[in-house]
Amino acid sequence: MNHRALLLAALAAIVWACDGSPGRPAADSAVIPPSKVVDFNVLYASNCAGCHGVDGTRGLALSLADPLYLAIADDATIRRVITDGVPGTAMPAFAQSAGGLLTAEQVDAIVKGIRTRWAKPTMFTDVGLPAYAAQGPGDPARGADTYTRFCASCHGSAGRGGPHASSIVDGAYLTLVSNQSLRTTVIVGRPDMGAPDWRSNVPGTPMSSADISDVVAWLAAQRRRLSPPGPSRNANDSPNPYQPFTTAFAEGRFQ
Repeated sequence: MNHRALLLAALAAIVWACDGSPGRPAADSAVIPPSKVVDFNVLYASNCAGCHGVDGTRGLALSLADPLYLAIADDATIRRVITDGVPGTAMPAFAQSAGGLLTAEQVDAIVKGIRTRWAKPTMFTDVGLPAYAAQGPGDPARGADTYTRFCASCHGSAGRGGPHASSIVDGAYLTLVSNQSLRTTVIVGRPDMGAPDWRSNVPGTPMSSADISDVVAWLAAQRRRLSPPGPSRNANDSPNPYQPFTTAFAEGRFQ
């Protein structure tokens, strides 16, 4: 065998060894671009679990694995929140159309996965559910009485915290939640934290739709009483970057 034949044989052996080397991708394996991933488990873990909990509950944000929440919020609502986020709050926009990373198909996969995995459509067929969105403005004066009746036993007489729950008039909290978020929480509660829904604050006496709107109006009024940021101490100080959000929340424009 001449030298050329020996060289070709050596090269063939090297190629064969590389093809069978550990860690080499299989011939039928392919890397899926991030924009093509539509598996709910992957999308939820990457985009939602950090705030809403690994199993849709026990997170910092609203439980998505709550059949009651899914009974009052339709797919269009959930899709809108995922797509556009809630400006000025901790909920960002996830859709590419709003500056996020997810395609419309991926947003739809998350919406479908949430509904398929956690909704229980027959659970509330005989329950008169409050509307997800307020049908009109509430009355903060009535809301003060409503709060005392339905909420003070846990959150304290002025909302500053009680024996069973924390303050709900804390400035940082009210600045980071929208009126709609307050309404949703009043309706569905936080079952993962032991907070009752609108039917169970006073046993046997559910809150009416007007009660819910009024107590949200009262909470929004506490937000308006927050002291606005003061003027700059120095003429060279930069303007307060949070002023637009503070003003918008004070006016109740974020829903």
